[in-house]
Amino acid sequence: MTESSGDTAERIVVVGAGECGTRAAMALRERGFAGSITLLGREEVVAYERPPLSKAALADDDPELVHPWTPEQLAEAGISFRLGVDVTAIDREARTVVTDAGAMPYDRLLLTTGAGSRRLGLDHVHYLRTHAEAATLRDLVRAGGRLLVIGAGFIGLEIAAGARQRGMEVVVVEAADRALARMVPPVVADEVVALHTDHGVQVRTGTTVTSVDEVAGRLRVGLSTGESLDVDAVVAGVGAAPHSELASAAGLLVEDGIVVDEQLRTSDPHIWAAGDCAAVPDARSGHRARVESWRSAHDQAVTVAASMTGGQEPHVAVPWFWSDQYDQMLQTAGLPTTAVSEVVREREDGSLIHFGLDAQGRLVAATSLGRGPVVAKDIRVAESLIATGATPDPTALADPGTPLRSLR
Repeated sequence: MTESSGDTAERIVVVGAGECGTRAAMALRERGFAGSITLLGREEVVAYERPPLSKAALADDDPELVHPWTPEQLAEAGISFRLGVDVTAIDREARTVVTDAGAMPYDRLLLTTGAGSRRLGLDHVHYLRTHAEAATLRDLVRAGGRLLVIGAGFIGLEIAAGARQRGMEVVVVEAADRALARMVPPVVADEVVALHTDHGVQVRTGTTVTSVDEVAGRLRVGLSTGESLDVDAVVAGVGAAPHSELASAAGLLVEDGIVVDEQLRTSDPHIWAAGDCAAVPDARSGHRARVESWRSAHDQAVTVAASMTGGQEPHVAVPWFWSDQYDQMLQTAGLPTTAVSEVVREREDGSLIHFGLDAQGRLVAATSLGRGPVVAKDIRVAESLIATGATPDPTALADPGTPLRSLR
């Protein structure tokens, strides 16, 4: 459905001017919405790509922000964007958002407030979520130094790889009994840890940090094992917490994110949510999940723009993640946590691709680590199989001689 010219008096306000919010605003225009669109952002910079912050921002000599849209493009689309604005409340009855610069009325409201780094109750610890934090961390990464990374998830291990490539000694500690426990199957996670070990990174699981103190110009870190380490910097990557405080205070349903339906509507029919802040029902399992990935933010932006302009299409995009680990790429399609059985295929090059199946035998996830082109091809085909609800024969799925495309 496309908006008609009769909607010119309608006002849409988007709270959150990152990639998801900005993409949604542009998608609204692409669908013909003719009313006013106001984009409000807390950071004082136009939307930029966040994945490079833990990748190129550390490994490259002269990283630059990547802006998918320029201020000129937004202005040309008739999108009013206000940066450096703090939204403090939503008045659902009056349909206004309250900002530090005054109240702003809306007819339809989109929350794309994102997520922030989960914080530890420790001093002298750095985090990585914004461009400013990436710049600070880059200044600390230097050859000959020693870095402690807390958390062996995607972000923590990407930081470890980047710092190692720049000549730092790196130690990673993880509270869980294995790395990448949230979204990567053990067999693939073991490959990732082995890759880091081969590059000289120490990965210690089942270990927490109990203290960080400044001693003689360095940092002394106490571990739950009773050991202490002297390092030059400490950075934590222990997950992200959704920015759902605004929604919660307004009485919207919140459960580890702003709860939305298949069209990304919240419990208020005039308010939608998308991106890292939204708890979205998975089209295949029905499980609600917050999918913190670059492509999911873009996919949800397109879905929510359609929903806000009268469309009834449910959000069905297959979640997809990727992570650069040195010269290899880790990719996942689907949600491994929804699988009840697994199949592992060994490629001719010795690497693996892990498949997850649900109770009905449907393919719901695929994860692999390897050279970019090889991994991308396999995961792209697997993503298509997941999208169509394919139920491949497990024996054929495990056989590297059986083309994945033949298992539709």
